[in-house]
Amino acid sequence: MIGVDKIDDIRRLGRNGASVASISRDTGVSEPTVRKYLREQDLSERPPEIGGAPGSPLLEPFEALIDSWLLEDRRCWRKQRHTAKRVYDRLVAEEGFEGSYSTVQRYVRRRREELAAGLDAREAQGFLLLDWLPGECQVDFGQADFRVRGVVTRGHFLVVSFPHSNVGFAQVFWGETAECVCQGLKSVIEFVGGVPLRAVFDNATEAGGRVGGEVRTSGLFRRFAAHYGLDYTFTNPYSGNEKGNVENKVGCHRRNLFVPVPSFHDVRAFNRRLLEDCLDLSEGKRHYRLGTPESELFGEDREALSPLPPAAFSCARWETRRCNKQGTITVGGVHRYSAGPAYSRREVAVALGAFDVAVCDCETGEVVAAYEREWGEAPTDSSDPTLQLRLLCLRPAGWRDSSVRASLPAELVAFLDSEAPAGLAADLRVLRDESAERGWGAAVEGMSRSLAATGGVDRASVALSAARAASGDERVEYDEEVDLGVYDRALGLLEGGGGHAAEELGA
Repeated sequence: MIGVDKIDDIRRLGRNGASVASISRDTGVSEPTVRKYLREQDLSERPPEIGGAPGSPLLEPFEALIDSWLLEDRRCWRKQRHTAKRVYDRLVAEEGFEGSYSTVQRYVRRRREELAAGLDAREAQGFLLLDWLPGECQVDFGQADFRVRGVVTRGHFLVVSFPHSNVGFAQVFWGETAECVCQGLKSVIEFVGGVPLRAVFDNATEAGGRVGGEVRTSGLFRRFAAHYGLDYTFTNPYSGNEKGNVENKVGCHRRNLFVPVPSFHDVRAFNRRLLEDCLDLSEGKRHYRLGTPESELFGEDREALSPLPPAAFSCARWETRRCNKQGTITVGGVHRYSAGPAYSRREVAVALGAFDVAVCDCETGEVVAAYEREWGEAPTDSSDPTLQLRLLCLRPAGWRDSSVRASLPAELVAFLDSEAPAGLAADLRVLRDESAERGWGAAVEGMSRSLAATGGVDRASVALSAARAASGDERVEYDEEVDLGVYDRALGLLEGGGGHAAEELGA
């Protein structure tokens, strides 16, 4: 601790023309401290703080600097924020601080509590002051109809709005589960290039909510928030005013982006384009209250975002299920997915994503089957015909009772039924090979086109037609390129989350 006498010596030597380095050597005080007291304009004794924790005369000159570090931390990934030890080390190395670590530790703890109390006070007011900070967002769901592969389906769309700029983004899903919430947030976060300072959620989402006076969150969402360093809160019951911006944005997006009813084949491709469409809505538009262009204010939102972590998050929820004697598992009580006959009565690992289901071997981590995820209360059976197709190529006698036969169009079934065993086996091998190369849907389309054009199944004709079908040459036109790579998308469930099922399950 530097006393008044030492300070006087520093200033006297300075008046006599001594250099900072020589003063430091003569007094035993670090050069940064010498400079500080040479610059000091007012050495009047400071009055003691009334209430609160007692301050430290030695730390006082550095308090504003510490506060700036703690405030800047709000824009940083949680794992890259200052600890009290890091604050102390920087003060010593960069500023010549000569006090104790415990002094710094007490100050950092007190200031963080005060900053948190300030945020809580804003929450208690329900953000009614319209004082939303750049980088804060609100999250909620809406509903709308979509025409998917020619069938009108009632869907859900997640909206992430930034009240500071009034810019919002939407993503379409078929449920409101934690997987959907995480996938939607991940897509928006990656699109805007950073993590919001804080997200305010409705209680209705499966990410979490208030139960009585307690806030409960799903395990997947907690992992997501920890991964991205996302601070989040949930609104109070019957307090729609706390998230008025996102509720308005839900209606705005429904009117401006989903009228007329959008038509698409693959919701993922539609969602990618939807992010750009949402941003276009704010182009040339001024903020309803401030009058400033929304695009300009959104630039401030982006500047306030925390950086993305190095690894992407896998928005899949893992479960372990035992297959029945047919090698089938059930998800959600009514949706059946087949792992294949080889997994009869065996345990498998199941990755449940917002759009896909991947069934994995618990021992090897290999994805043995992948499906588009089914939703709703009506029972479904997503048995993959390609799993039986491999066996049928070896045992074509089982053709009549196979799920492969039941999965094909009637005209193709009639043709294959009429074939001799050798011809049937050969055509099944064509279907098998093209399914492995182009996907099941494209292979079936190629077989059907070949039959219509030639009256039979020609390998070269099937290969050409399947390639065209896989590239998007469909009989129904959609708003985006058709993607039939179901297995490729399912493998994406493992992206960033540890690409190996056994690792995810702790095997």
